Amino acid sequence: MNYRELGNTGIKISEVSFGTWAIGGAWGKTSDTEALKSLEFAMDQGVNFFDTADVYGDGHSEVLLAKATKGKEDKIHIATKFCRQGDIFDPQNYSYEQVSKYCEDSLRRLNREAIDLYQIHCPATDILRDGSVFEVLDRLQREGKIRHYGVSVETVEEGLICLENPNVKSLQIIFNMFRQKPLEELIPEAYKKGVGLLVRLPLASGLLTGKFTADHVFEEDDHRRFNENGEAFNVGETFAGLGFKKGVELADQLKWIATGRNSMASAALRWILDQREITSIIPGFKNVKQVQNNLSALEEKPFTKEEIEKIQRYYHEHVKEFIRGAY
Repeated sequence: MNYRELGNTGIKISEVSFGTWAIGGAWGKTSDTEALKSLEFAMDQGVNFFDTADVYGDGHSEVLLAKATKGKEDKIHIATKFCRQGDIFDPQNYSYEQVSKYCEDSLRRLNREAIDLYQIHCPATDILRDGSVFEVLDRLQREGKIRHYGVSVETVEEGLICLENPNVKSLQIIFNMFRQKPLEELIPEAYKKGVGLLVRLPLASGLLTGKFTADHVFEEDDHRRFNENGEAFNVGETFAGLGFKKGVELADQLKWIATGRNSMASAALRWILDQREITSIIPGFKNVKQVQNNLSALEEKPFTKEEIEKIQRYYHEHVKEFIRGAY
């Protein structure tokens, strides 16, 4: 395993880490037994960082992480998120009283004394512009309930707003071969300011595995079925903002990236890791095999300059115009 420093926090985390949305719920059927086995396997491979949220299975993924990391709290770093249990547009949802309650509830479920990285979970842009929530997080930090804080953002604009606050230590962004806009300004600026970058949806909700066909039907409780067009939350969180059938078509045209590599998925992850500014990718998983497949990105050969330019051209000429929603 390779490790990269999370901004200027002094914490070194595995460059392939994992998100726990899938094992919490909203990605189809899950098994707690398989989830715990997968978490244990990941840690055995050197993974020392996991991302979760209080709304993943209504806190279930936090409980699973508590079980899996018991006795390893000083070695395994956990990032969790808050605000989406309430109205993300309501300023009162970000008051000290409310955020403190969210924090205490997560600490109880995680069975920890402090949260390593506490992230605002895709809040309304106006909340970030106002900035009062950062003062609340500063207070929680002084109280010892959180060690560092960051923000999970939906758009480049939101990320740049966050970078104006010197105490924001990380940004969690949507970034993959289908979502390259952060490369233009946000990623370089964050790196310059010593802010860590965590990449969610590195495989565009599975599109970049190349395994789907246009007639695939997802389970009813899978967000890839009920949020394809942003019916439940931001459209960018599902297939990076692309419609499913269009995404499958575009992914098929990218299958060449697997040539000379283990798979399309591991190649897509390698492309992200080739960006030196990125701290860690946090793909999801539901079983040990998926953990193994994601970790195989570590062994992939880097992309050549010519390949990188080809992927950039493909994004600008064929993908960009089909991404929906603000990003």
